[in-house]
Amino acid sequence: MNIVILAAGMGKRMHSDLPKVLHPLAGKPLLAHVVETARALAPSKLFVVYGHGGEKVPQTMQASDLAFVQQEPQLGTGHAVMQAASQLDESVPTLVLYGDVPLTAVASLRRLSAAAGNDQLAILTVDLDDPNGYGRIVRNDGRIVRIVEQKDASEQERMIGEVNTGIMIAPTAKLKRWLSALSNRNAQEEYYLTDIVAQAVAEGVAVVSAQPDAVWETLGVNSKVQLAELERIHQCNTASVLLEQGVTLADPARIDVRGKLNCGRDVSIDVNCIFEGHVTLADGVSIGANCIIRDSNILAGAQIRPFCHIDGAEVGANSQIGPYARLRPGANLGEEVHIGNFVEIKNSRIAAQSKANHLAYVGDSIVGSRVNIGAGAITCNYDGANKHQTVIEDDAFIGTNCELVAPVRVGSGATLGAGTTLTRDAPAGSLTVSRAKQVTIDTWKRPTKSK
Repeated sequence: MNIVILAAGMGKRMHSDLPKVLHPLAGKPLLAHVVETARALAPSKLFVVYGHGGEKVPQTMQASDLAFVQQEPQLGTGHAVMQAASQLDESVPTLVLYGDVPLTAVASLRRLSAAAGNDQLAILTVDLDDPNGYGRIVRNDGRIVRIVEQKDASEQERMIGEVNTGIMIAPTAKLKRWLSALSNRNAQEEYYLTDIVAQAVAEGVAVVSAQPDAVWETLGVNSKVQLAELERIHQCNTASVLLEQGVTLADPARIDVRGKLNCGRDVSIDVNCIFEGHVTLADGVSIGANCIIRDSNILAGAQIRPFCHIDGAEVGANSQIGPYARLRPGANLGEEVHIGNFVEIKNSRIAAQSKANHLAYVGDSIVGSRVNIGAGAITCNYDGANKHQTVIEDDAFIGTNCELVAPVRVGSGATLGAGTTLTRDAPAGSLTVSRAKQVTIDTWKRPTKSK
């Protein structure tokens, strides 16, 4: 099929300079959700009609399988589809979607496509308790005969509960002809795509319908309030899937997944955790409260304690991280590694059973197995222009408040005494100490405050 996504709306009620379809839901633009759904249908051609915001939409969404068509000025939904009409393949039907309706399920669209076949006009409709603001589906003996917009509807028509979602599939050759015959003689002075229904009926083309599994699949975003409502719906749906997969969630209402979260068996997640990008939690992983984890891989049995930030990292099996630890991109931890409170690891490999239990910074380093890094120890990796590497070999002991000025190497089994500033390699198996001689001045007196 052809798919045309209408994404030209201004979104005045968003009170933002950002085009409405680029506002984020679950960490990515509304339009990106619609495009992802469209791709699942394997369209032969995929068009995005943009307008408000100029080139921001194509610049943000650029991809080889997307063709962008500008609608300027914006004169209604029918006018929007007209902009792509000349490029539509007439041998297949055309599906119209909306860039601000992000949660439509692929299954519902396949149901709609099956109803349409190759020669019928099919409309996705939904029954609402409060249909105010929506175009009503007008039927005669059960058959759809037209759609009437709210502002043009009579009092009796406004009592109809079945409404048009705007999503429809039409035979493309007929669609082109119907679009060319549209008129803007209505209250809005716009070219309504819905007016093609009356034309189809007049030609004897069957107009059929299908309904989604849930009303929220058809909800659009016109305000920040509606955006927040859809965010909660999406996160609730995601939490339900995780629970069905066996993940333990302390509170399903307090988790945000802004990407892909893959979980093994016996995974537990405490409250207020955010997962961004692609995150994998292997069997037996536990995530403490208030953690942010982005594009990371947490291996089996690892414990992430509360208030940790993990970004672009791999955490080895049975490791313990936090609380209040930060793993930055390139952090790669082996098995049974302990990273404690207020420890930051960046672009470093730390081998099995090594520990940095508190108040340390390890950057651009290679750390061996069974290394102990004391409180206040840091690798001085940046000289003001370039980054340099520190190597700490197996079984080394780094004392409290040590500074390792890279490039430098600490040999296997070496010990650095507390307070050492290391500027040259420390030999294996030896104690290296670099500190000023302690002096006591007996005659010194503490200053007193002047009157």
